[in-house]
Amino acid sequence: MKPVNFDYARPADVGAVLALLAEDGPTVKLMAGGQSLGPMLNMRLVQPDLLVDIAAIDELKQVTDKGDAIVFGACITHADIEDRRVPDVTHGALPRVANGIAYRAVRNRGTVGGSLTHADPSADWISMLSAIGARVTLRGPSGERTIAVEDYMLGALEADLRQSEMLVSVTVPKLGRSARWGYYKSCRKTGEFAHAIGAFLADPDRGVSRVVIGATESRPIVIADARHLLGDGTAARLDQAFESAAAEEAVAAAGMDDPIDRQTHVVALRRAIERATSA
Repeated sequence: MKPVNFDYARPADVGAVLALLAEDGPTVKLMAGGQSLGPMLNMRLVQPDLLVDIAAIDELKQVTDKGDAIVFGACITHADIEDRRVPDVTHGALPRVANGIAYRAVRNRGTVGGSLTHADPSADWISMLSAIGARVTLRGPSGERTIAVEDYMLGALEADLRQSEMLVSVTVPKLGRSARWGYYKSCRKTGEFAHAIGAFLADPDRGVSRVVIGATESRPIVIADARHLLGDGTAARLDQAFESAAAEEAVAAAGMDDPIDRQTHVVALRRAIERATSA
């Protein structure tokens, strides 16, 4: 199939994008890398009156060091992170995850902001960035607001975007020297979306112990204080400290009723912990 006819705009800055979003009448869709939106246009799952291409906006490709965190624009690509063109403050976590996204052609064009806004529960960034404690900054007619990545996703293919608002940047905290992380996704073949995702961060220096179970039917399951699953994060073998029964109880409490689904997701988390990488 081919998309319906639409108008096309390529504004030079974020202000011009917000002006287009604020116009009454036309249905507007923003496009960064187009790796998710392109197929949806072709299948006519979305039928905008106006397509706004934001890929060339300099502000959305900037990287800023804020001391305890790094901020990168919404149009930073997966390949930028994989190839470390964006400074890595996560001891290899984000480059490792980027390397496992789809195929290189997709990573060359797909963007972090686009992936988060598309809000596919099986996508990689929503789970790993939630585990790390990243935040997104949104800009609209009322100014800017910053929220946690896990709160940005309201449900499957639904992001917390208000009227005439857009995602402009992602803030990633710098991990402590003793931080350890793990990530595992269950796929039937390389390059496809995951059926289960497990991610965790143990950062004793900052008092952080977080676990995320992703590729659910909706938002990822985030356990912000996972000390009952991982201990204090200082054990030499975190997998030996891992409490599978407690993890399964947490998944069940989050609404995952099917026992096979629960087991699949808990196993993904266990494998993430077994593959723990230390700083």
